[in-house]
Amino acid sequence: MGSCISLSLSCDQCTNQVFQWLCIRRGYIHNLKENLKALETTMEELQANRDDLSKRVEREEGKGLKRLSQIQVWLTRVDTIKTQVNAIFGAIPVGSQRLSLCGFCSKNLKSRYRYGKRVFLMLKEVENLNSGGDFEVIAEQAQASEVEERPIQPGIVGRDTMLKKAWPKNLSQWDYLIDDCVCIMGLHGMGGVGKTTLLTQINNKFRHDGYVCFDIVAFKDSHTQKIQEEIANKLGMVGADWNKKDKNQKASDIHNFLKWKTFVLLLEDIWEKVNLSEIGIPFPNTENGCKVIFTTRSQEVCRRMVGEVTLQSHLDIPYLANMIARKCYGLPLALNVIGETMSCKRTIQEWQHAVNVLTSYAAEFSGMEDEILPILKYSYDNLKDEKVKLCLQYCSLFPEDERIYKDELVNYLIFEGVIDGDQGIEKAENQDERRALYQVYMHDVVREMALWIASDFGKQKDNFIVRGRAGLCETPKVKNWNVVRRMSLMSNKIADLSGIPECLHLTTLLMQKNEALSNISNGFFRFMSKLVVLDLSYNRNLSELPAQISDLVSLQYLNMSKTNIECLPLGFRELKKLRYLNLEFTWNLSSIVGISSLLDLKVLRLRGSGVSLDVSTVEELQVLEQLEILTLGIGYDSGLVQFLSSHRLISCIRDLEISGLQLESSGISFSTTMNNLQYLEFLGCTISEIKIDLTYSPLRNLMSPCFLSLSHVYVQGCKILRELTWLMFAPSLTYIDVEFSEQLEYIISKEKASVGETSGIVPFLKLKFLRLSNVPELKNIYWSSLPFPCLKTIIATGCPNLKRLPLNSKSGLEGEKELIIRYREKEWIEGVEWEDEATKTRFLPSCVKV
Repeated sequence: MGSCISLSLSCDQCTNQVFQWLCIRRGYIHNLKENLKALETTMEELQANRDDLSKRVEREEGKGLKRLSQIQVWLTRVDTIKTQVNAIFGAIPVGSQRLSLCGFCSKNLKSRYRYGKRVFLMLKEVENLNSGGDFEVIAEQAQASEVEERPIQPGIVGRDTMLKKAWPKNLSQWDYLIDDCVCIMGLHGMGGVGKTTLLTQINNKFRHDGYVCFDIVAFKDSHTQKIQEEIANKLGMVGADWNKKDKNQKASDIHNFLKWKTFVLLLEDIWEKVNLSEIGIPFPNTENGCKVIFTTRSQEVCRRMVGEVTLQSHLDIPYLANMIARKCYGLPLALNVIGETMSCKRTIQEWQHAVNVLTSYAAEFSGMEDEILPILKYSYDNLKDEKVKLCLQYCSLFPEDERIYKDELVNYLIFEGVIDGDQGIEKAENQDERRALYQVYMHDVVREMALWIASDFGKQKDNFIVRGRAGLCETPKVKNWNVVRRMSLMSNKIADLSGIPECLHLTTLLMQKNEALSNISNGFFRFMSKLVVLDLSYNRNLSELPAQISDLVSLQYLNMSKTNIECLPLGFRELKKLRYLNLEFTWNLSSIVGISSLLDLKVLRLRGSGVSLDVSTVEELQVLEQLEILTLGIGYDSGLVQFLSSHRLISCIRDLEISGLQLESSGISFSTTMNNLQYLEFLGCTISEIKIDLTYSPLRNLMSPCFLSLSHVYVQGCKILRELTWLMFAPSLTYIDVEFSEQLEYIISKEKASVGETSGIVPFLKLKFLRLSNVPELKNIYWSSLPFPCLKTIIATGCPNLKRLPLNSKSGLEGEKELIIRYREKEWIEGVEWEDEATKTRFLPSCVKV
């Protein structure tokens, strides 16, 4: 008979177990909403704990420590869980909100059950992971690779003798190495002489002396980043996080690891200077006791790494070092690179050669093209306007430390086509007026960068021939004149321009300030058909130009100011494209006959020349319909009346010098507006009055200014002139200088001013400088106080009758730029009648005796 097993379960026990099973599974669905909310909240807490821990780990690693393995496992697990949780939230079943009868009537009961179970289990896992994320210790000291003893091949004949020669005679090899003063040591020599053997001995010697010692073999193609990676590998720092960091972050980590350690870095077979700071190696010194020992085949590399004390090598070296430092003009980048290069130069010849190279073409100096100019070029490349870049290149044509006047530079650029002058020369000149630049200087190193760029990064050095202030007595020898585009030989001692150079692509020739220049041969300009800019100014011995200047068929800019030129050559009339001609202060030039042939002329400067303004000259000037700017000096010439009555010529006047004019009874009258006039000078004129034709503006109920642009007025030796009331109609005046005018009583006469509608005019709102010298009858500048918001200086000498200044306590500048009043006679300042006590208190302390 078979046996039977009797199983007895009470009804209550069975019912309870089934009920518990059903409740758990019912909870997956019924509590789904609460579980999802709890999972979201718990995951946010876990993520916050993970972020906090990561920051702690980064701080410890910044100190040179290494994260514990359990920390990395926990962080990785959190990232995995986060992905899984995101997947759960992205898989919420459709109809999850449509629940009834405790969730058991869902249309997708099976899927909701499975989903609810996933949520429940993931919640428990997140809670467990979160509770296990409280770590007291998160990092430990990273262990660098141990120093491995390297075998040395036995039986090398002469090895010991060779080793002894590497150390000073009075020290053993080891004593020399551990000397605190020896921080960086280099071994140089050709391949096979035993450098590696020496380095192996050094490595083995440090094996048991407590140093963090690591050796790197730097092959010929090794670069800084590759050496950095090898060092990090030796220090045990390489890993997933390391690979995410950039070069600078890696350098910081290496530096933080090593800065508290005494280390020895062995670099084998380097081919160029290794930048230790760029890698992250703390610089070895006597305080940290660290050492860098390297081998190289190049003595130059060895010197640049180690450096030598050279300033005491020769008495003249400190002087030459000063010259080189001055050429860096405080630019740290240049000082570092050039200083490093020169640190190993021991002879006076090497230092003198360095000065010569930096003066002539600095781009050839060691380290300049590789380390300095490319960094500066980054700023150049970020200049958004190509015109600004070309302007910077143009500035490099001037010698070192040269003042570059804004007006001069702008005119070059206009006629070179860099600045658009088609809308008018004056408009082009004023494009940067808001910056109020008068002159600029160019940093020597920036200048070298501009020349380097202009010469196609040194590939076409003859593109730009720049030898300004180089002491030249003749034109330089050029291998290929045909590639020269711009040449600057200004400020030299060149006496003769001879020969027939074939400069078919030359566009710019700057020859100014060659005081000895007296001759230009007839064929010199023959092959310069593309020349656009020619500057011969300040060549005071130059008295004539060759007739073949007519070959300059593209010439647009010609400056012959301050030369001794006596007449214009016949070929001058063939310069049909000429648009700018400067003949200022050419005292020996008496005629400009033929000027009417230059129909494209826009700028003509004649002030200070010997040109007589006769009727024929005025007629020629009237032919120049393109003329926009004219500067002129006039006296009692036969064409004066005709000139002053020519509205078009008057409207072109920029600078006007009136000298020796004899008009005692009638005075001089400006019968039309002169809105472009900027500079006006009266010298030795016998005129009783200066009259102007005022234009009435009914809308403003006052007289319109006649001299909108006039900024400088100079009056000298006008003995019968009594007042200068017309200055009220020059709202842009910044400079007034009046001297030796014996009968002048008023600057602004109240009587004359009251004749016209002048009640709304406040004069001198832009005035900065007022000089009154030897004007004995002067009684008043203005009859009441004026604001003078821009006035910086008043000079009053030889004005005994000037008792009152048009000032009150609120006039002039305040603060550091307080108005200065300069005087010569003590009795004058003591006799000044101030408006009130407050005015006296304000200005008397700023009165200075000259």
